[in-house]
Amino acid sequence: MRVSIPPPTTTQARQRLRRALALRSGRGTVITTVLLASLGFVAAVQIASPDDVLDRASRADLIQVLDGLGARSSQLEQEIDRLEQARTDLVAGAGDSEAALAEAQERLDTLGILAGSVPAQGPGVLLTIGDPEGVVDAAAMLGSIQELRDAGAEAIQVSGSPDRAVRVVASTAFVDVPNDGVAVGGVALSPPYTVAAIGDPSTLATALGIPGGAVASLKGAGAVIAVRESPEVVVDALHEATEPAYARPADPDQSETTG
Repeated sequence: MRVSIPPPTTTQARQRLRRALALRSGRGTVITTVLLASLGFVAAVQIASPDDVLDRASRADLIQVLDGLGARSSQLEQEIDRLEQARTDLVAGAGDSEAALAEAQERLDTLGILAGSVPAQGPGVLLTIGDPEGVVDAAAMLGSIQELRDAGAEAIQVSGSPDRAVRVVASTAFVDVPNDGVAVGGVALSPPYTVAAIGDPSTLATALGIPGGAVASLKGAGAVIAVRESPEVVVDALHEATEPAYARPADPDQSETTG
């Protein structure tokens, strides 16, 4: 004979659940709480997921996001263009600086040659003056130098015994000294003399050969003269510039009238 057990009523089922929860308090309750908390955390992370946010975003929101990204991209492109232009300007500026530096150095070299503070080399002439009769004095030597200057000599030096050379500049003085010698720039020299001049060789040689000039006069007095054109003349004697005691650069913004 089969005996069927009737299903519990709703009230009975609730009572059984309460008794089961009451019996499983303690460790079971803690495990249940931890599981529920974990499920809640996973749900929160899933809700905060960017993909889920984008999936749930409206079309207007997506368009606004894209507009923002486009504006940022445009700003970055402008910044790239600005940096590239700055680099181009710096490179160009470096080139200008190098060109300006090269030009300044060229001017410095030119002024140094004229002032006698740097060595010089180039085409020119070599004038050799022998003085067996003792007729070469300071005035005759200065006359020869002046003829070379008038012919366009750019650098000149005078050498003599005992193997010394003097750079000739605007302030160089020529003075007679005892025992048949000439002091050039304060340095006593004895014959034979050699004058090295840089300039156009044919022009300088022609100037030295003018009839009635200083060289012709020296020849007539008994000096032994030789003029040789050369494609490479070296003027390496240096003139030490002195500090001016009175002169100073003029101020271009001020002008004075003297009477």
